[in-house]
Amino acid sequence: MTRIRRQKIGLALGSGGPKGLAHIGVIKVLEENNIPIDFIAGSSIGAMVGGFYAATKDVERMEKLAIGTDWKSILSLVDPSLKHGLFAGKKVKMFIESHIDKMHFQDLMIPFSVVATDLKSGEATLIDDGEVAVAVRASVSSPLVFEPVERKDTLLIDGGLSMPVPVSIVKDMGADLVIAVNLDADYFNEDNNENNNFNFYKIASNSINMLRYHLSFWNTQHADVVITPKSGNAHWNKFADGKDIILNGEQATKDQLNKLKKLIQ
Repeated sequence: MTRIRRQKIGLALGSGGPKGLAHIGVIKVLEENNIPIDFIAGSSIGAMVGGFYAATKDVERMEKLAIGTDWKSILSLVDPSLKHGLFAGKKVKMFIESHIDKMHFQDLMIPFSVVATDLKSGEATLIDDGEVAVAVRASVSSPLVFEPVERKDTLLIDGGLSMPVPVSIVKDMGADLVIAVNLDADYFNEDNNENNNFNFYKIASNSINMLRYHLSFWNTQHADVVITPKSGNAHWNKFADGKDIILNGEQATKDQLNKLKKLIQ
C-alpha cells in the first residue's frame, strides 16, 4: 500500500518591530487547529519570536512574557553605547539567553533560520549555525539604535532591511507549503492615512514604509498563504501594551484557515 507523505509546512515570520507580537497570535491559532510547523525562518522581530518558539514550542509562555512586559522591563534592556549605535545590545542578548539559554541551532526543537543584513554588502545573510541568541541579536539590530554584530567577515544589522519576509529561506529549508506573515501590508489603509496633514515626519515615515511595503510584497509572492495582521503603524510603546496586536495576529490567521486547510488536504 502506498503511503502518502505529509506536506512539510514552513513559517516565514516577518520583520516589523512591535507589530511582531502578532506572530504569537498566528502561532496560537495554528496550534489550536493542529497545523504542524516543520520549519521556521525569521527576520528581525520574526527572528526573535521564531527563535523562542523553535527552542521551547511553548506559545503560552511566549504570550505571558509579552503581556507581562512593562516599561520597567523594557528600560532594563537599555545599555547606552557610543559606538555605531545608541545601545550596545548586550542586554538584549542576555534577555534572549535568559529564556532559551545558550542554545545552538542544532539543539532546537524545530529547524530554524535567521536572516540579517550585511552592512558592508547590503546582502541578506542567512544564519543557521552557532548560538541562537547571537543570531537573533544580529537580526534585530536596527541601524543607529543597536550596534551591528560582527560575525566572520560580515557586519550584521536588521534583517528587515534586505529580506523582511524570508519566504525563499524557508522554502530552501525543505518546506512544501509556506505560510508567510507579512507585517508591512497594513501601512496604507484608510485609518492610517485619513489625516492629510503630511508634515515633515509623516512624509519621511511614509517614504520608509513604502519601501518596506513593496519589498515585503515581493518577498511573499511565492508563499502559499500570506497572513497580514491589521496592526497599522504600531509604535514602540506597544511592547508594553501589545495584547491587541496578538489578537490581530489571531484574527488574521483565522481569516486564512479555510484556504490553509484546503491546501494541506
